[in-house]
Amino acid sequence: MASSMTNPCFFIVALFLLSVTTAYGQLSQNFYAGTCPALDGIIQREVSRALSAEKRMGASLLRLFFHDCFVQGCDASILLDDAPGTLFVGEKTASPNVNSVRGYDVIDNIKAAVEANCSAVVSCADIIALATRQAVVQLGGPSWTLLLGRRDSTTASKAQAESDLPGPGFNLSALIGAFGKKGLTPNELVALSGAHTIGKARCAFADDGQEGRAGCPPLPLPLLQLSSDMTALDLQTPDAFDNKYYENLVKKKGLLHSDNVLVTDSTLNSLVHKYSTKPGIFADDFAAAMERLSKIGVLTGGEGQIRLHCKKVNN
Repeated sequence: MASSMTNPCFFIVALFLLSVTTAYGQLSQNFYAGTCPALDGIIQREVSRALSAEKRMGASLLRLFFHDCFVQGCDASILLDDAPGTLFVGEKTASPNVNSVRGYDVIDNIKAAVEANCSAVVSCADIIALATRQAVVQLGGPSWTLLLGRRDSTTASKAQAESDLPGPGFNLSALIGAFGKKGLTPNELVALSGAHTIGKARCAFADDGQEGRAGCPPLPLPLLQLSSDMTALDLQTPDAFDNKYYENLVKKKGLLHSDNVLVTDSTLNSLVHKYSTKPGIFADDFAAAMERLSKIGVLTGGEGQIRLHCKKVNN
C-alpha cells in the first residue's frame, strides 16, 4: 500500500499499543479457572442452542462483538438499555445498531446460565467475547487465543457509536481511518472483513453495478434502496465460515461498497486474492486480528463492574 496510507496508521497503532499494555497484563486465558470452571461448557452449550435455532445468529454475535469493541472498547457497553426517567442513553438506538445489531437475547440467556452456576464472577464483556469465538468455531471457522478478565462499563456512548462505527457505504480511505483509530492495520481490516462470509445485509445497502446484488429483487438501485429485503453477504455458503467471501470479491460479486473497495488498492487487492486461494492463511490472519480486536479498550482490575444483568448497571 502507498506510504501515504500506511504511515499515519503506523503511528496510530503504535500509540494504541502503548496505551493498552497495562490492561493486557491483567488479562489471562485461565482467569476463571478457579472461580467458574464450568464457563466454557456453558458457553458451548448455549451458543450451540442458539445456532441450532438460527444459523444466522453466529454472524449476529460476531457483529455484536465488533460493534461493542469499536465503541469505548470491548466493555459490553452495547448491551446497556436506555434508562427511562434518567439522562442515560445507551448505544442500541444509534443508527449503526438500531434494527441491525442482534443477539442481545442470546447474551442474556448465557449470562443467566452463568449466574446460576457462578454468580457475580463473569463479566458480560467476557461472555460476548467467548460466545463470538464459539459461534465462529461452530460454523467452521478458526479459534483464537482469548485473554479473559474484562470488566463491564457503567457508561455507554451513543455519540461514539454514531461517529466511530464504519458503514456499508464507506470508501477505502474512510475504512482505513476508522480501523486505524482503533489500532488496527489495513491488513487487519481485510482479514476482519472476512466476517462477511456469514450473515445477511439489507439490499438497500447493495453496491451499485455489482453482481453481488444477485440475491436482491431485480429493481433499479433507487428503488432497491427503499427495500426492506435482505440477502446473504455470501451467496455461495451463507452459513459456513470459509474464504468464499474473498472469491466473491475477486469476481466482483461483493454485496456492499465497503467490501468491494478492498480490491481497489494494489496491496490490499493482493491480500484479497491470497485469501481467495489460501483458506488456511485467511483463517490464521482472521484469528490473529480477532485477538487484537478483543483487546481494544478493555477495563480491568477495579475499573467498571461485573454486571449482574447485562442490560443495566448494578444498583
